[in-house]
Amino acid sequence: MNLVIDIGNTLTKGAIFRDDEMVDKISMEVFNTGRLEDIIKKYPGFNKAILSTVKERDPALISSLKQHVDSFIELGRDTPLPVKNVYETPETLGYDRLAAAVGANTIFPGSNVLIIDIGSAITFDFIDRENNYRGGNISPGMQMRFRALNEHTSNLPLVKPAVQDRGIGKNTTEAIRKGVQNGIIYEIDGFIDQMKSVHEDLKIMVTGGDSNFFDNSLKNSIFVDLNLILKGLNRILEYNA
Repeated sequence: MNLVIDIGNTLTKGAIFRDDEMVDKISMEVFNTGRLEDIIKKYPGFNKAILSTVKERDPALISSLKQHVDSFIELGRDTPLPVKNVYETPETLGYDRLAAAVGANTIFPGSNVLIIDIGSAITFDFIDRENNYRGGNISPGMQMRFRALNEHTSNLPLVKPAVQDRGIGKNTTEAIRKGVQNGIIYEIDGFIDQMKSVHEDLKIMVTGGDSNFFDNSLKNSIFVDLNLILKGLNRILEYNA
């Protein structure tokens, strides 16, 4: 079995895989050696692990992982990948974006795929049918947009997201909510339309913690997979092991 760990800015997500099958998913605010010991007790059989982190690396955690598995990978700039990365500045490319692209390529091999991750930021990433990761766009996420309107104005309140229609806002709270959330819908649909005009048979994959607010609102046909990054990390682990 494989242990996959993705340490993000706010949450750590992990999973246990048996080959390509995810058998359990883990979510926690802090991942340390104590939490690792808990996972080892629950799943004593895993022998491969991969760690991806956007935070400063924890030497004690990495040392413990290496002691408990036969094969350990800390995802880095030089990690061999099952796709070709042609991004012009690979040293600044987020590992989550790269893992999501690998995950999409695993699900739709030999296809043009646009991956949209709706989380703290909204990222658009493209991998072509020749398995080349081409790059993408980065845009402020939903919560970031709500906070920006509140923090950079004198009178606008901090609004929370909610399910809503595309009509006009009848009060300030509605106006902010509809402006932010509908703006994201128009942005995503517009970018999909532009990409479809250039790349035929384009597959659209959506992931990320805020994707549930938009998956039924987009006009374009999409595939939603909230575990896309974890699946991509598992594919990278298997490719190297």
